[in-house]
Formats: sequence, C-alpha cells, structure tokens
Amino acid sequence: MRKYPFPAFPNGWFQLAWSDEVAPGEVRSLHAFGKKLVLYRTDGGEARVFDAHCPHLGADLGVGGKVEGDSIRCPFHGWRFGEGGRCVEVPYAKRIPPAAALRPWTVREHSGLVMVWHHAEGKGPDGDVPALSEFGDAAWTPYERRHWRIRTHNHEMGENQVDRAHFRFVHGTLEVPECEAEPEGPVFRVYQRSKMATPRGPIIGKIDITAYGYGVSLVRFSGIVDTLLIACVTPVDGESVDVNFAFTVKKLASAEATGGVGKALIADIEKQMREDTPIWENKIYHERPLLCDGDGPIAQYRRWARQFYSGLDEPAQRAGDPEPAAQSRQGGTA
Repeated sequence: MRKYPFPAFPNGWFQLAWSDEVAPGEVRSLHAFGKKLVLYRTDGGEARVFDAHCPHLGADLGVGGKVEGDSIRCPFHGWRFGEGGRCVEVPYAKRIPPAAALRPWTVREHSGLVMVWHHAEGKGPDGDVPALSEFGDAAWTPYERRHWRIRTHNHEMGENQVDRAHFRFVHGTLEVPECEAEPEGPVFRVYQRSKMATPRGPIIGKIDITAYGYGVSLVRFSGIVDTLLIACVTPVDGESVDVNFAFTVKKLASAEATGGVGKALIADIEKQMREDTPIWENKIYHERPLLCDGDGPIAQYRRWARQFYSGLDEPAQRAGDPEPAAQSRQGGTA
C-alpha cells in the first residue's frame, strides 16, 4: 500500500449499508475501519451496529448471530447482547460478568442510508449528514445504485472533486471546468461549470457538490435534467474503500424520457469510474505536489481535510500547500 502522511481511517460519518438491505430480525456481517462489525435490525426496526466479536471466546456475531426482540444472541455459547452492547443474558450462568459488552457504534439512519460515526479517539459526532428531501418524493425516481471496491484512500477520491484539469484529460470533457470551493467546518462545497455535449449541441452544465467529511458527498447535476448522486466512500482495511453510489432523477414529462436521460448520465459516471480507478490504484501521494495556476483549489481541499485525522501535529504546509505565489494564482487560499 502506498504510504500517506495521514491515518488510514479518517473521522466522520460513513455509510455501512442501504436501509432496505437489512429487514427487521436480519443480521449483516461487515468489514470497515479495519474491523469486523455486525449490523442488525431489531424486531422494532432500529438499526444497531457493534464490534462483531463476542467478548467471551471471540465468535463473530455477524456469522450465525440471531436477533431476539431488540437484542442479538451469539451463535457460539448463547450470550445475548442488547441496547448499548451490554450483555443481558448468559443462559447457563448465574451471574453476567460486569465487563461483558460489545462496543457500540453511533448510528444514524435516514434517506435510505445506514451510517455510523467513526472517531479514532472515541469522540462523539460534531455534526450530521442532513436528510434528503428527494428521498421518497414522488417527483424523483427511486434510487439506482452502483458499488465498487477500489484500492485507494478516501482522500484520493475526495480530492478528485477539485482536480479540475483531470476532467478534460481523463474523462474527455469539452473543456477544463470552472471550479470554486467553499469550506465551512466539516462541510466542503464545490461549484463546477462546464460545457456538456448533447444531441442538440453543447450546453453549460452545473455540478454542485456538498461533501460531509470524507464519507458522504451529495452531487447535484443540472443543465440537462436535475439529478442527485449520493456518493458514499467507506474505508475497509487500510488498503481499499467501498464505494456506494445512488442516483435519483427528477422526473420529466414521460417515464421514457426520464429513464433515457437518467440511464445516459449513470453510464457516463460509470465510464468515469472506470477511467479513474487505474489511476487511483497506481498513483502515489505527493505530500507537497508541484501545483500550477490552473489546477484548482487542491491545496485548499487538503487543508480542510486535515480536520478529519487524529494525531496530526505537523504544520499545515506539510499537507500539500504550494508555494505562496502559485497559491495566489490558483485561488487555493483558505
């Protein structure tokens, strides 16, 4: 694995599953943040996530664990764990060991996403990903979903959003798009404007991106048809990330027109992923890249991104700031 000047697992909100993948009473085994996790939905419908391995003799509750009411029972010796991960029953013992518990994860579920909060120091959430008004709205299509596992780091994928030149030279856009960035706490907004080819000739397309940390980005396309892409990137094991995309399109006059335009946009994004993946999987990370005045706000993005890592105590210049002269030319100052 290429070495990065930051930890493999950033802090923030990350998606673990789509809501409809786990019905009441069902259990899922997951691998994220270098750990085995268990996700289950109580009979009452609440999604819960714990570290997967039983504190007794190490069985994985994600493999053979059973939901009982609001708790989950270990498949090895029947220990049962409930709210907060506490052991509530050892069926063959008179006393429950006081330390018997699974580590609980903070869960948020809305807009069809099951998300957890990860923090290397155990600190609680400092914000939330907002619910999406498009989800479940009759004026918008149901989610069309795609998944990839890619050998890269969250940072490399996030930085692509502000790497304006690569859209022309990797993806073949008609021009290098205009790109402006607006960081605000854990949120990073990107506004892109570019010519887009259509059967009726080029038009100016708009792409507005709102990134909530490294884990969830909302990408809104307009110009041809209003489309929302929910882009979720979750670190797996320090060497790869799970990428989950969901597309929803604002309905046009006919279902045929909506489906045709939506299908074309999704196909284009899939093409871009095929083009980006070999670069992500084989590039190295330059801590101090040689930037030029047309690169876009890459240095600004890197300074913003440092807040999601515990234990970084180097000066901000070590995060990839260019020389001051180049900084002022490219508009990448904070």
